[in-house]
Amino acid sequence: MLWLFSCGEKIEKIYPKKMAMTESVYASVTVQPDSLYQAYASVSGILHRNLVEEGDLVPKGFPLVQIVNTAPELNAENARLNFQLAEENYQGSSGVLKALEDEIKSAKLSLENDSVNYFRQKRLWEQQIGSKAQYENRKLAYELSQNNFRLTINRYQRTKNELTTQWQQARNNYITAQSNTQDFTIESNINGKVYALFKEPGEIVNTMEPIATVGSSDTFIIEMLVDEVDIVKLSRGQKVLVILDSYKNEVFEANVYKIYPKKDQRSQTFKVEASFIDPPAVLYPGLAGEGNIIIAQKNEVLTIPKSYLNKGNQVQTEDGPVTLKIGLQSLELIEILEGIDENTAILKPIE
Repeated sequence: MLWLFSCGEKIEKIYPKKMAMTESVYASVTVQPDSLYQAYASVSGILHRNLVEEGDLVPKGFPLVQIVNTAPELNAENARLNFQLAEENYQGSSGVLKALEDEIKSAKLSLENDSVNYFRQKRLWEQQIGSKAQYENRKLAYELSQNNFRLTINRYQRTKNELTTQWQQARNNYITAQSNTQDFTIESNINGKVYALFKEPGEIVNTMEPIATVGSSDTFIIEMLVDEVDIVKLSRGQKVLVILDSYKNEVFEANVYKIYPKKDQRSQTFKVEASFIDPPAVLYPGLAGEGNIIIAQKNEVLTIPKSYLNKGNQVQTEDGPVTLKIGLQSLELIEILEGIDENTAILKPIE
């Protein structure tokens, strides 16, 4: 550093320096287990008991909690009885269709008998044998038998369709009721660890509140919140330098692997996820820290401190203000592309 004296005041000046420079995007960091999810009950009831404890490792399909509720069991029994009745009406020997089949047989026999009598009487009448009244009575009886036979068949088809629908509906209701009785035991969806249990035995369980939190036991992800101004600079595969509050003296490397496209309107940030290259030995959900996502790196670039840059990308030199063309920016430094060189003295702005 060199010092100049002007009107009795010290004016600080520096010369630009060449050095390696990194431009990065800052992000707040939270560590979470991979595949973390909250388990919900699909039925309401009373928590009978927790089948696991917080911190337990569980395989996929392992029961977590057991719920008590007699209503679904009663519903399942009622559904079974309705299904049994519908099946008996549809397929049973004493069912409704069996009675209609007997009616069809009777109507068919009547039609055949009235048909024989009508055509016999018709031939006699054509030979001028018998009376016209006898002929018309036989004809009317035959037509009524035809109509009755047709109506009986239609009624059979309509009833069969209704019974088929009722049987299918009762069967579906019975299957649904059976599945509801199986929902009393909530199982894990993944191979992982139980991180939280939210209910104690005897408490009411509903479908709106979570019962447990389960996630990966050995794979953790880094959740980062990035300002909307910086999100366009990010892409998958970029390196991230992470400092956790629990490991203040260590820097961990990670890689960006997912960028969520939807902005959080409350915080005006985007969510970005990264994975550790070499994670710490011990991690817990919710560990916080800071991250710097590296978007560019250069060696031997001309730099000056940000504090020496004025508005309009100008710096104050001994010969007056100069407008610069700048490149990379870090928290403290700015890359100079055009305007000055290593031999140009830069004066620090007077506050």
